[in-house]
Amino acid sequence: MTKTLSSGKQAPHRVRNELKFRTLAVSDKQLVAEQFWRITFHSQALEGFTSPGTDDHIKLFFPEKSAMAPVIPTVTDEGIVWPDNQRPESRDYTPLEFDGKGALVIDFYRHEQGVASEWAENVNVGDSLTIGGPRGSLIIPDDYSQQLYIFDETGLPAMKRRLRRLQADNVLLIAFAKRQVVEEYLGVLLADYTLHCLEDHTMDTKGIEQCISLSNPLHFPADDHFIWLTGEGKAVKHLSDHFIEQRECSPELVRAVAYWHAKE
Repeated sequence: MTKTLSSGKQAPHRVRNELKFRTLAVSDKQLVAEQFWRITFHSQALEGFTSPGTDDHIKLFFPEKSAMAPVIPTVTDEGIVWPDNQRPESRDYTPLEFDGKGALVIDFYRHEQGVASEWAENVNVGDSLTIGGPRGSLIIPDDYSQQLYIFDETGLPAMKRRLRRLQADNVLLIAFAKRQVVEEYLGVLLADYTLHCLEDHTMDTKGIEQCISLSNPLHFPADDHFIWLTGEGKAVKHLSDHFIEQRECSPELVRAVAYWHAKE
């Protein structure tokens, strides 16, 4: 059931999806914007797959290098049971595209010392991978009058999905990434929106201060705004606290998700 806000706009709402595990085969691999491996998977097992939320996450389970093939767990009333109680290492990823038939596209950001990035670098057409979910989706209306998106490279796939369906005039994007990468990745989807790229900053204290400074001129109408924050965990928490406590934005209209955590 959806909730109507005081502005007349609909609040974000959650939907549950059937939890299902699938083994997929790699059918294509392309380098995108020099920073992403775009990998296409095909499988008849994708029948019934759904991902209605623009920043949905599915679990990708990476087999051991010595494993002959991916394994699939059993879903029971007591929970999820893996063969021999050996749960493979996993990471959360946003599905970029699904054709409704049997092709699923996922973009992997290239970085050092990551199980998913390493897998994407070395995978070949014909290799297989097990996925699970998405178990649930957050459906976010597209028409809030003021919208702000703060992200780094890891948030670009979800950002691409969001921009494809956005219906708003006042939208500001702040990226902790090189402008060339963001523009090449998002392409014409950026045409109607303002983009600031903090190329000289990471999501550290100085970067956050610069980000807040860029957002200060924005007016967030009561119950008619949306803020999406993603990237490094502590930075996302800091920004979320700022917009909720200092700018008095509605907590249900601030979506803050840590995509990674800096090592202590």
